[in-house]
Amino acid sequence: MMTSKMKLQDQKRIVVKIGSATLVDAKTGRLRAAWLQTLADDIAMLRSRGREVLIVSSGAIALGRRKTNLPAHGKLRLEESQAAAAIGQIALGEAYADALHKVDLTAGQILLTLGDTEERRRYLNARATLSTLLQLGSVPIVNENDTVATSEIKYGDNDRLAARVATMISADCLILLSDIDGLYTAPPANNPDARHIPLIEHITPEIEAMAGSTGSEFAKGGMTTKIAAGKIAVNAGTSMIIANGGVYNPLKSIMDGAKCSWFVANSNPITQRRRWINGHLEPHGCLTLDDGAVRALHSGKSLLPAGVMSLEGNFAKGDAVILRAPNGEEIARGLIGYDHFEAEKIKGCRSNQITEILGYDGRPELIHRDDMVLRDTEPAEHSEHAAQ
Repeated sequence: MMTSKMKLQDQKRIVVKIGSATLVDAKTGRLRAAWLQTLADDIAMLRSRGREVLIVSSGAIALGRRKTNLPAHGKLRLEESQAAAAIGQIALGEAYADALHKVDLTAGQILLTLGDTEERRRYLNARATLSTLLQLGSVPIVNENDTVATSEIKYGDNDRLAARVATMISADCLILLSDIDGLYTAPPANNPDARHIPLIEHITPEIEAMAGSTGSEFAKGGMTTKIAAGKIAVNAGTSMIIANGGVYNPLKSIMDGAKCSWFVANSNPITQRRRWINGHLEPHGCLTLDDGAVRALHSGKSLLPAGVMSLEGNFAKGDAVILRAPNGEEIARGLIGYDHFEAEKIKGCRSNQITEILGYDGRPELIHRDDMVLRDTEPAEHSEHAAQ
């Protein structure tokens, strides 16, 4: 039975992943422009309710191959896939920009690879860009950067990429729009007795075994990679939905009760992130704070350079560091936003002096409150997204 908490309209920050089979007509290779406009209408509706929406989209290769002499169907060589992606990414970006412009929204395109979500420096830079786009009221459109792939473009990468993006920006919900309306006890195309599962509270080996393979030529990942994406998402505090994206107004359909499968996260993303920082990252340095900074941290604020008296360690941007009170007591741990030599230059300075000192317009805080956990305290059960 669906719980009252499992409602799309209750989610504050939402990532929507769109598969190629949903976005591109399999027979003609053309964009489903009318469908895309209904999706834009749904995004505008959610935005009017104070929700933030980010899109992770497939479709570049499918659109690009139609604009070339490449075969319309069948597997492409790696270099052919990359060439098709280079052409298709332009068409894809234009399509999203046009659809969102008609509902008075602005699109911002970001090209990522899985590596961008794994290496700490690139991860923090990507997260900062995505967060800034959301703060500016734009709709980020994330594409897999297939044009620079160093190995064969594998099935389902965009499912996993969407899950990693969702966890990167502490999304409350990830929606995988596909050509199937959720998880079944067996692949429904092959088993007429397959039963739909509306709520998955734990991804067990039995759940993984149910995935089978439901991929089409365009939606290559199948259910297996969607379950893999679900494990990434729910373990980081992000709930996930698998839903049929083929219908018009697919997000409104989910809100209206359309059949789908919910994967339940055990905690919210900010709480899960702070637990990860607290218990699983080896610190690479130490910052000693003044009394004012200690009080500010305990009141829920970020760490600014002005509150740092001294620092130790050869840390890099994105590394975990220890924060100590003037008496040496450890009060917190967090992910530092600057390399050690930059932090040394700006310690004790006001945030409005950072540009003059470093020569570029850096972030105002050394450690954002969402990247920090106070010691001997349980992370607060809330979902804060705005930088303060």
